[in-house]
Amino acid sequence: MSEAIIVVTGVSSGIGRATAEKFAKRGCRVFGTVRAIAGTSPLVGVELIEMDVRSDTSVKQAFQQIVARAGRIDVLVNNAGATIVGAVEETSTTEASVLFDTNLFGILRTAQAVLPQMRVQRSGRIVNVSSVLGFLPAPYMGLYAASKHAVEGLSESLDHEVRQFGIRVSLVEPSFTKTNLDLNAPQTAVRIPDYNKELGIASRAIQNNVQNAPEPDGVAATIVDAALGAWKMRHTPRGEASLLAKLRRFMPAGPVEKGLRKSFGLA
Repeated sequence: MSEAIIVVTGVSSGIGRATAEKFAKRGCRVFGTVRAIAGTSPLVGVELIEMDVRSDTSVKQAFQQIVARAGRIDVLVNNAGATIVGAVEETSTTEASVLFDTNLFGILRTAQAVLPQMRVQRSGRIVNVSSVLGFLPAPYMGLYAASKHAVEGLSESLDHEVRQFGIRVSLVEPSFTKTNLDLNAPQTAVRIPDYNKELGIASRAIQNNVQNAPEPDGVAATIVDAALGAWKMRHTPRGEASLLAKLRRFMPAGPVEKGLRKSFGLA
């Protein structure tokens, strides 16, 4: 698949940008989506397409444009995402809806836009960027974790449905990565004083983990492998993500929960 047609969502920075660049270096034709091309730094070998994953119309128009240019789409990488930090009780339904509109419904929109073309081709790969929080929930990131759990369920169900057409769906589950999204994670608007102490501790732990996390290149390499290599459902980048996946699978729940709380600075 050296000349594969690749679409990567959310390439303005971070994991998406690194991923698009790696595909281009592999000789693929790469389309990278951004909400606004104006102000986005160009990427060598990447054709930028304006698209907002929160808009049905924007998504449909973007994929029509890509198919008109390239004639096919071999791989869709759903990388665009959002996050929020705060206690579940502090998170408004509006904040939760905005988060799910990007993290889950954005994937639904892009999948529904690309699948008609992939069904005609009788081939294709959809790679959805999840998180270790998609299988290991963390305190004060409850709605983000919930959105990634939903992405995992959607992805597995979708894979069952579309494999009859030669299409497969995979998940990539990174841990903390040094990106602007994580460094500048928004917090809930409402504050309940009873949570302040623990939330402060957990927020500092999150920032420390992000500051000390690896750059996006490792996650990007995992995404490229998930897209172009032999199919499997779950891919975890080397390091912490891979270790957490093994711990979740093989260790008793008690020690895993204890270790998680310790990593967030909680008693």
